Amino acid sequence: MTPEQQSLTGTDPTSGPPPGCPAHGLGPGGLHRLYGPDAEELGDLYERLREEYGPVAPVLLHDDVPMWVVLGHAENLHLVRSPSQYCRDSRIWTPLQEGMVKPDHPLMPHIAWQPICSHAEGDEHQRLRAAVTGAMSTIDHRSMRRHIGRHTQELVNAFCERGRADLVSQFAEHLPMAVMCEILGMPEEYNDRMVQAARDALKGTETAIESHGYVMDALSRLTTRRRARPDDDFTSHLITHPAGLTDDEVREHLRLVLFAAYEATANLLANALRMVLTEPGFRAQLNGGQMTVPEAIEQSLWDEPPFSTVFGYFAKQDAELGGQRIRKGDGLLFAPAPGNVDPRVRPDLSANMQGNRSHLAFGGGPHECPGQDIGRAIADVGVDALLTRLSDIQLDCPEDDLRWRSSIASRHLVALPVRFEPKPQQDVGLPPSASPIPPQRSTWQVGTPHTDPAPAPDPRPVAPPPAPVDPVPAAPEPARRETLWHRLLRWWRGD
Repeated sequence: MTPEQQSLTGTDPTSGPPPGCPAHGLGPGGLHRLYGPDAEELGDLYERLREEYGPVAPVLLHDDVPMWVVLGHAENLHLVRSPSQYCRDSRIWTPLQEGMVKPDHPLMPHIAWQPICSHAEGDEHQRLRAAVTGAMSTIDHRSMRRHIGRHTQELVNAFCERGRADLVSQFAEHLPMAVMCEILGMPEEYNDRMVQAARDALKGTETAIESHGYVMDALSRLTTRRRARPDDDFTSHLITHPAGLTDDEVREHLRLVLFAAYEATANLLANALRMVLTEPGFRAQLNGGQMTVPEAIEQSLWDEPPFSTVFGYFAKQDAELGGQRIRKGDGLLFAPAPGNVDPRVRPDLSANMQGNRSHLAFGGGPHECPGQDIGRAIADVGVDALLTRLSDIQLDCPEDDLRWRSSIASRHLVALPVRFEPKPQQDVGLPPSASPIPPQRSTWQVGTPHTDPAPAPDPRPVAPPPAPVDPVPAAPEPARRETLWHRLLRWWRGD
């Protein structure tokens, strides 16, 4: 913030209006906090800020550290596309330099500068980013989609016979981790413990450091193994890239890719499935062919972006943004969630955004998400395969009972309980199909033991069989054309 607007130095953060006052909950300078009771519904708070300040608003982070939150769609794009004015190097952040941000600040893991491509600038950014995008370009997307399909089948097999499931804990939180472990080259590391460790590390609980260490141990073993014996996977191509990354740089970028892809895609899967199950007409559109699953995913990216805000961008010079005077050293939050509902680009939030990819979900500019196609593929294939297997799936609770775990960074659906008619397990190597469990055979059916007496023989005479007739030679059967099903089956198997 600018010195003219407020000065937090020497301000007692406990002073303020008494409980019950309309201004209660505001911080120093009358600014809104993005944490605590005042921020339980951040979406509503962002709209109040938009009404009060316009597309860029002053706010307070934990410990009443000042920050700007960018609410406008155009202003967010300008922020991420102007590297000459804004960077991601928090070492120039004035509150950090002045000691306002303590080492144990709750958001420090997100804000602290690290030697990774998403924080670097100039030639160093180009070197590190080139290694990541180069390794991404070697991913065989056909093979990746087979991995997604196989893991989807395995996950659905685990609960399909029960007729009930929680699509967050049993599907959305598992599928991205299973696929990312395949892509990175460590499929043997995928298990419940890895999923739980990633979730715990991202939530920032008391055991987050231990969980983060568990994940980093796996990535360290992978780096050592692939440095000695490269293979055809993301990690090997990252190591062998001409940029010449050190082992520490490799591990840090593996962590960046794994955590970012996992959190974003888990949220995307859960949000897309919730939308399919709860929004009137949405499922009908999918079933009627009016909307494809990829189009449904894009709608979800507009309405519920996987990350609500991204920490953070920092002003390299004095600037103006959204009518606000930004001072050198100020911090700004890139905010896809409020930016996507900017009334200047979406005056009617109920309008379908079909075919429109100008949302902010994957950022933009030099730090645009390089793995967005992976996230889209996991969501597209995963949602489509699950809906094919469980075509009668329904929400198993009132929609109002759904709960989210919210933070400044993201809004994570806690659970998505569903019910469906039990289905048999399927071969994970085949494309998914809808096949209900056949009804149980009755005790009177042929071939089953029973105690009923044998029926009496029919006394009526049996007519003799008709005399044989010389068969008419059949015309040769024309060669069958390969069906769409056979072509799809060959594609699934990789033939």
